[in-house]
Amino acid sequence: MSFPRSAARPVLALAGAGALLLTWGGPAHAQQESTTVEPAGAAFSVSLAGEATFEAGPMTVTCTVSDSAPGDGNNLVPDEPDNHNPEGAVTGSINAPGFDDCESDLPLVDVEVDVTDAVWDMSMQHGATTVGTMHVPAAGIVVNTSGLASCTATVSPDAPVGIQGTWTNGGTVSTLGFDTTAPIELEGDTACSDDDEAVFEATYEVTNTDDPGTPITVGS
Repeated sequence: MSFPRSAARPVLALAGAGALLLTWGGPAHAQQESTTVEPAGAAFSVSLAGEATFEAGPMTVTCTVSDSAPGDGNNLVPDEPDNHNPEGAVTGSINAPGFDDCESDLPLVDVEVDVTDAVWDMSMQHGATTVGTMHVPAAGIVVNTSGLASCTATVSPDAPVGIQGTWTNGGTVSTLGFDTTAPIELEGDTACSDDDEAVFEATYEVTNTDDPGTPITVGS
């Protein structure tokens, strides 16, 4: 089976070199463009648009609820000048999105997705394709199935991992779309696959909760 969040910290600050041990879903770049996240100081929410799917081996798990709301000093664009990095990504803390209302495509199999850390990091890197990365702590997501297939899938159990998606600026709502893979470790009965990675697909809408008519944007 298969699958791909404390103290309050300022969100979306300048990214430090070497902050991420492992990144999946995109190539590394020797030189990174400057990045600016706007509007400075805005709070933002992240909400699933449609469904999130995790797939490995013969099983696909689909979740219809996944979101992150501001609070405890997280989900904030920093004030100027900290919302700009002339040499790379802007990064910081978000309240980890949970995964709820999940089901398997196999009959008589129940699914529960546990997010084990309350806070994740999220970074934005401007470029020809602007990339948003959710940095998941080691073993930060655990998927358990029961019934005809009793399996436990742990995402990147030994090290933090960055799951990269494509950021698109919008008129009022921007989006972060994932179509990538995540490393996993699987345990369970003989019905579980021996895959070491899972496909993760989802699109999130990012909304400025202070001023919903003004989008959160990523530029140079």
